[in-house]
Amino acid sequence: MDFGDVGARQKRALRHVAARSAGPAVDPRLRITLNFHPDRTAAGRPILDALAQDGTYHSQFVTGTSNGGLTAHPGGDRWRWESRIFAGAYDAAPAAERPVYGALNFRRQLVGAAPRFGSSHLRLTGAALARATFCYPDSAAEPTDFGVAAGMSLIALAETDEQDALNDYIEAQVHGGVDLARDAEALVLDASYRGTPVEAAARRLPCPVAWHPGYRLTVGELRRHADYRGQEYADLGARIAEKGVLDPRIIGDAARTGRHELQDLKKVWHTLARFGAPAGAGTAVDGVDGRGQPVA
Repeated sequence: MDFGDVGARQKRALRHVAARSAGPAVDPRLRITLNFHPDRTAAGRPILDALAQDGTYHSQFVTGTSNGGLTAHPGGDRWRWESRIFAGAYDAAPAAERPVYGALNFRRQLVGAAPRFGSSHLRLTGAALARATFCYPDSAAEPTDFGVAAGMSLIALAETDEQDALNDYIEAQVHGGVDLARDAEALVLDASYRGTPVEAAARRLPCPVAWHPGYRLTVGELRRHADYRGQEYADLGARIAEKGVLDPRIIGDAARTGRHELQDLKKVWHTLARFGAPAGAGTAVDGVDGRGQPVA
């Protein structure tokens, strides 16, 4: 089985998961996406500046940051999950050699496969599929169902599972690194970042910039869904909203003030992501959205 140009640790991990996988091959037109918030920081630097300088998308073992749980350290939950899934292949590995996490966009969503983790996403090339492993549900749930591009049953499993819309992604682990010039088809930004420093920083990356229509939620809708993450987070979202509207840029601006707990803002984002997705967010097919317009 050809896993592409990866090292010995990566091949060991890929072969271990392949031996536990069965089912049809993944449609080569599908893509892995890496959802993230493009206006946050990584290792003390604006994340897009770091991407432009390094040219590489790093795992949380390297950056020390995460849009999910931050447990990437020896003995931490992320370390333990990887040890279990990959049979210890990465137990003694340098941080930079560990896999990068994304999701398989089998629903061909304009907003990426796992918007729980951010409004924008890197869309990887089809070649990245060959050196990826997959699981369902998220590795944090200690799953028992796995796959590789050559064969998996995870899509059928995910399509029949009744999960919240933010939790029904097929997690992807990309082995061998993510080099933007080599591996990224595009950085797809939320429309709220047009004309902002985020767009300017994105233009410095060695990959094309594309757009999706953008997340947007009125304060009225936010309050109607207060039970989703809790009243206190609906109230926080209402306080930071501009002209009665919440979008990803506004949450990012609030994060940089330092006046709010990032975990609290994450709950506000979850509500926006769940109930403020753009029309047609789940209708992109083979690079064309539900209105027949190119995604990128």
